[in-house]
Amino acid sequence: MNIHRHKTMFRETMLVATSTMAFGMTASPALADFAWDQFSGGSITVMMPEHPVTDGVRTVLEQFEGDTGIDVNLLTMAEDLYFDRMEVALRGSGGNAQMDVYFLPMDSTAYTQHTNGLVHSLQGFIDSPDLTAADYDLDDIPAGFLDSTKYEVGGSWQYHGIPASFETYILFANLDHVDRYLDGKMPTTMEELIGAARQVKEESGGAVAGAVLRGIRSDTLIDTITGFVNNSVGSDDRSAPYNVWFSGDWTQPKLDDPDIVRGLANYAELMKAGPVNIQAMDWPDASQFFMAGGAAFFIDASLFAPGFENPDESPIAGRIGYSVIPVDNDEGEPFTAHWQWGFGIPQNAANAEAGWLFIQYMSNADNATAIGKLHGGAPRLSTWADPEYASSFPQAYVDAVAAAMPNSQTSVVQRAGWSEFALRIVDVIQDIYGGAEPGEAGAAAQADFLEMVAN
Repeated sequence: MNIHRHKTMFRETMLVATSTMAFGMTASPALADFAWDQFSGGSITVMMPEHPVTDGVRTVLEQFEGDTGIDVNLLTMAEDLYFDRMEVALRGSGGNAQMDVYFLPMDSTAYTQHTNGLVHSLQGFIDSPDLTAADYDLDDIPAGFLDSTKYEVGGSWQYHGIPASFETYILFANLDHVDRYLDGKMPTTMEELIGAARQVKEESGGAVAGAVLRGIRSDTLIDTITGFVNNSVGSDDRSAPYNVWFSGDWTQPKLDDPDIVRGLANYAELMKAGPVNIQAMDWPDASQFFMAGGAAFFIDASLFAPGFENPDESPIAGRIGYSVIPVDNDEGEPFTAHWQWGFGIPQNAANAEAGWLFIQYMSNADNATAIGKLHGGAPRLSTWADPEYASSFPQAYVDAVAAAMPNSQTSVVQRAGWSEFALRIVDVIQDIYGGAEPGEAGAAAQADFLEMVAN
C-alpha cells in the first residue's frame, strides 16, 4: 500500500498557491531531427489524478497533439479515487490495460506493480534513437531521482518511470524567531540547529517551540527520517534496492551504524525542542503549527513552501528562511531524501510507443520547466537554474532545493513488507526521545532487523 496516499491531497491544496506565482506557458520542444509525428493519426489514453502536474499537462496538451498528430484522451479524477481506479485500469480487460500512460507514485506502489508484472520498462524506448530525441538528456535529472523505479530485469537494471514532480526534505525557518532569539543567524550544521532550537525554546519559556517535526509513531515518517539519516551518512551507497539501511544484502542491516544512529538521534533531539504534544503530530499538524508561527524551525517536504508563502492563508508569508538540512557529515555537503510522482506505462498498454512520446514531451527540459511552475518541484536540474522558473518562487527556496537535489536519494526501499521495518526505525527515534541511549537503541533495532529478515 502506498503510505503517501493519505497525505498528498493536503499538499496539493497548499500547492494551489503556486499557480498564482506562475507565468504563462508557451513551451514547445525542438522538433528538428526527431520524428515526433511518427504515430500521427493514433490515440492514447492518459490517466491522472487532479494535481498541479495535471493542470500543467493541460496547458501543453494542444501543442503535443499538434506536434505529434496523436489524440489524447486525458482521464482525470479526484486523488482519493485515483489509486483504486489506477490498479483496476492496469489490469485491464481482454489482455490490454485501460490506459497507455499513467501518473505513477514512484515509491512502494511502483515497486509492487513491477513485481506483479504491471509496469512497462522504459529502457528500450530510452535507448532507441528512433523513439527518443537526442536532446532529451536524462543526465539533467539527478541519478538519485531516476533510481526509484530502476528495477532489475533479466540481469540488467532498467528504468520504469520518469519523474514529474518531487518533494525533497529541507529546513524551513521562521525569520522573526531567528531574529529575536538567535540574532538573525541561520544554523549551517546540525549541531548548530539543535543548539539553536533548544535556545529558542528555553529563552521563550516554551512559548515558541525550537522546532516542529512529524512526531507520531507511524511508518509514514520514514521519508523525512531518511533525509536526516542520509545527511549524517553522506556519500555512502544509498541506492536501490537497499537504500541506506542495508549493506548490499538483506541479511546485512545497518541500524547500529554510528552515522545512522546519529541521524536518528538528531531527529529525536529536535523533537525534544518541540511542542509538548509533538508525539501526537503528523505532517498536517506539524506544518500548520509552523505556519501559525509556533516554531522557529521545521524540517519536512519542500513542497510546503508555496502554501507557506501564500499571504491569503499564511501568517508567516514573506518571513520564511530556507536551507538544505544543516550538514552533519565529514564531507561537509548536504545530503537528503525525496519522494516523487512520475509518468509510467502499463505493461499491457495498447499504444506504449506513442505513450512514451507523451512522457518524453511532458518531461523534456522545456515542459518540465513550464509545468513545474505550477507545483514547485520540477525534477530537472536545468529548470532550477532557469531565471523564468526561479522567479516564480522565493530565491532562498530555489537555492535550497537546487542545492539539495544533486545529493538527494529516494526514500524507497524495494522490499515487500518494508513498512514493518520502517516502523521499527521510527521506534528508535521514539526510544531516544524517551531517554534511551542512542547506541543502545540502534543496537536493539539491529537485532530486531536481523530477526525480521531471517523470518
